[in-house]
Amino acid sequence: MSTIAGLRTLAVDIGGTNIKVLVLDEAGGLLSERTRLPTPQPAKPEPMIDIIVKLAAEHPPFDRVSVGFPGVVQHGVVRTAPNLDPDWCGFNCDKALEDRLGKPVRVCNDADMQGFGAISGEGLEMVITLGTGMGSALFVDGILVPNLELAHHPFAEGKTYEQWLGDKSLKALGEPLWKEWLAKAVVQMRHTFNFDVLYLGGGNARLLDATKYYPDVRLVDNIAGLLGGIALWTDVHGTSLHRAPHSTGAHSMLVPGAGGAW
Repeated sequence: MSTIAGLRTLAVDIGGTNIKVLVLDEAGGLLSERTRLPTPQPAKPEPMIDIIVKLAAEHPPFDRVSVGFPGVVQHGVVRTAPNLDPDWCGFNCDKALEDRLGKPVRVCNDADMQGFGAISGEGLEMVITLGTGMGSALFVDGILVPNLELAHHPFAEGKTYEQWLGDKSLKALGEPLWKEWLAKAVVQMRHTFNFDVLYLGGGNARLLDATKYYPDVRLVDNIAGLLGGIALWTDVHGTSLHRAPHSTGAHSMLVPGAGGAW
């Protein structure tokens, strides 16, 4: 555990299956162990906010909050939440958590936050998260290209990427066939984006063997979805901020190589 002083960040990873939380120091080091609770069903905003508040109370004091959310978020307001309750659409997650926690809050797409915790900041780097649904993020020299949301684009046989690669498909197809479709998706993404590196993360990435793919495909520990939270509070010069400036669309879209420190 880190002993560095300075501003502390509560990092929150909201998923369709679990909600996870830990606290980071100003440099992105761990100040607490990761804790989690199951996502309530139906996955409506109020009970999920209650769980975040409950988890936060079990951790050391913090000064600010970073949240990775499974959908499109603009200026703290949820625009899409395909694997949660429809009540999330139009919900101001920033304000709701600031009111409950009494700290400044930054919310971004969960794959974006995981990417900040994984990327090197060099070249074209792509991040795919495999969990309840499928998340995606794209970075160019460490700069986030916001709101990629590849999951709902057509992929094969009239189905989207998420319909083939989400958790429902894994359970329906079985692991071997699901992995075959993932391999096909990786090939398609390589042809479409010509990435330098593709990072595969999320809960179901634990089923994968990186040697089955190519040298430009790497597996990412799921904790990256929390470690990337520090990037939401770092400016383009790597300086820690108390209150980060809002961007047009996704938050922290101007943070270069934010994930490379971990």
